[in-house]
Parts: sequence; structure tokens; C-alpha cells
Amino acid sequence: MVPLLLVLLLALVLFGAGFALKALWWIAVIVLVLWLLGFVLRTADSGGRRGRWYRW
Repeated sequence: MVPLLLVLLLALVLFGAGFALKALWWIAVIVLVLWLLGFVLRTADSGGRRGRWYRW
């Protein structure tokens, strides 16, 4: 009984880790797309130079 519970617990942990990693990959892709859009859509300042689109 104990080995069966350990196997089920391991499967649950691995499934949870896999789901979390997949969610993190989707978040990383969304952030990358927003970052690239920021480069494309940044505005020019009064001197004609293209300004930074981020605040830091």
C-alpha cells in the first residue's frame, strides 16, 4: 500500500511541476512578445531620437 501511495504522490508532484513549467513558458513567451512590441512601437522624443520605452 505504501509503495502505491508513493508512486501516486510522485506522479502528482511531477504532473504539478510539469503544469507549472508549462505555465511559466507561456508567461515567458507573452513577456517576450510585449518586450519586442515595445522596441517596435517606441515613440520619438522632441529631438527626433527614439526614446526608451521602459522607465529604468
